[in-house]
Amino acid sequence: MSGDAGRTGIQLACLDMAGTTVSDGGLVEAAFDEALTESGIDAGDPDRARLDAYVRNTMGTSKLEVFRALFADEVRAQAANAAFEEAFARSIRAGACQPLPGAAETITALRSNGVQVALTTGFSVSTRLLLLDALGWHDMADLALSPADVGRGRPYPDMILGAVIRLGADSVRAVAVAGDTEADMVSGVRAGASVVAGVLTGSGDRSGLLAAGATAVLASVDELPRLVGIE
Repeated sequence: MSGDAGRTGIQLACLDMAGTTVSDGGLVEAAFDEALTESGIDAGDPDRARLDAYVRNTMGTSKLEVFRALFADEVRAQAANAAFEEAFARSIRAGACQPLPGAAETITALRSNGVQVALTTGFSVSTRLLLLDALGWHDMADLALSPADVGRGRPYPDMILGAVIRLGADSVRAVAVAGDTEADMVSGVRAGASVVAGVLTGSGDRSGLLAAGATAVLASVDELPRLVGIE
């Protein structure tokens, strides 16, 4: 892809899913809670508060990597990740995940104005596909990526750089990133994106997003088209 889109020259928008374009109503954290309990760390465990804090502080990152950090044992980490994925999948099947207001319209507006869109997530490929199916979003974006598709998840830049390569953006400076977590911001900065927009519809707050490198903080993702010069 070549040429400019909008007054800022953005050619590619990498948009996070849960908390940015999709409302999960706290279901990600609830799925982590269930996974920790199934791993033998119930609410009364003296170490539970520390683990819960780590989960909250690493929202947006690869779920498997979170469990690897929590448990030195790879087998235990894999089992906990499987429990998380199953808990979240049940929520998806129950219809608990819905597009955030204006998200679909935002993606459509970006693509209609020459900006390609990649949806990125810390979920596994299978959970991502299940979520896209439940939303009816398989054709909504140009590309959808999970950490397993590119090597590493957030806060590393791999998903963004993978989208640049696969969709043919001219430069990393032609990329806009939007997400609700500090990990989203760090990955955008590390990738070299010229627009790294935090949104306040998920787990992050304004001060944390700015401290992590956000170039702008938006009330929601539906403000992104205007930010990149699409009226």
